Amino acid sequence: MRIVGGKFKGRIFNPGKRFKARPTTDFAKENLFNILENRVDWEAVSALDLFTGTGSIAYELVSRGCKQVTAVEKDYKHFQYINEVKHELEIGNLRVVKGDALRFIEKTTEKYDLIFCDPPFEMRGFDAVPKAILDADILTPAGLLIMEHNKHHHFDELPQFQELRIYGSVNFSFFENNR
Repeated sequence: MRIVGGKFKGRIFNPGKRFKARPTTDFAKENLFNILENRVDWEAVSALDLFTGTGSIAYELVSRGCKQVTAVEKDYKHFQYINEVKHELEIGNLRVVKGDALRFIEKTTEKYDLIFCDPPFEMRGFDAVPKAILDADILTPAGLLIMEHNKHHHFDELPQFQELRIYGSVNFSFFENNR
C-alpha cells in the first residue's frame, strides 16, 4: 500500500497477510485523487472514511491536507494498525473510530464535506449503503459521497447520483448532496 500524493507521497505500508481488507488499488486511488484535485479545496475539507480497512484512503486524505479526517473501522486488528501508522506519521488530524460504520452514520451529529465509503463487496445490504449515508444527512450542502464498488452494483437510480468512474475492476460512484 502506497500513499500516492501530498506530503506523505511515496510512503509505503504493508499491513501484512493478517488483513481481511481489500485496499483500493494504487491505480484506482491515483485516478480518483486526480479527479478530486480539480473539485476539492483540501484545506477546507472535513472528511469521513467509512469501512476504512487499512486506512489507505484516510492517509491519502490527510496527506493532501484535509483539515480533519475521521476513519471508521470495526475490525480490531485493522483499527490497531491504522493507529500505529497514525503515530508513525505523527498525524494529528486523523480521528480513528473503532465501530460499525452504519451505526456511526446513524449516531454522529457531525457533517462532512467528503465521505468515502468502501464496504466489503459481499456485505449483506451493500446496495442500501449509499442511500443510508445520504439519508443520514451528514453531508454538508454540496458535499460529496464516493462509493467504491464492483461492476455488479449500480447506483444511478439514486437522485443524488452524479457519475460513475471505472478503473480496472474498481468502480467509483459519485453522489452530491443536493439538499
